[in-house]
Amino acid sequence: MGIPVLDTILDVIKTPLERLIPDKNKKAEFEHALQIEVLKAGLGQMEINKVEAAHKSIFVAGWRPFIGWVCGFALAWHFILYDIAVWVQLSFFPASPQPPALNGTETLITVLLSMLGLGGLRTVEKIKGVAREGIVGKSE
Repeated sequence: MGIPVLDTILDVIKTPLERLIPDKNKKAEFEHALQIEVLKAGLGQMEINKVEAAHKSIFVAGWRPFIGWVCGFALAWHFILYDIAVWVQLSFFPASPQPPALNGTETLITVLLSMLGLGGLRTVEKIKGVAREGIVGKSE
């Protein structure tokens, strides 16, 4: 089939489906109907995504930039600013507590790599001319 969601759903129900519907033609009809319903649900979600992305509010349409900025700041703190803050603290304020360190660097790197993947997809959108700026008649 080629669509992972459909393949997963059909793999889960394959054995019970063979028991319930022994006729191969009926089973194929049922699988086809199931595929259509899953695809309809996916199309519905795509429409919701379009409406959310077109929204003017940053709280609705701005989650990707927000995650990008948070991830960028966290990386800057973890790899640059933390060491400078510790140096300043030890040099000028030795009695004060050490600045907080980030735990879970692996999680941070996972988020970074995910964001870079989304950034790559965004670049492809811009190259193909399907980015928001490339849509004719779209008001910002």
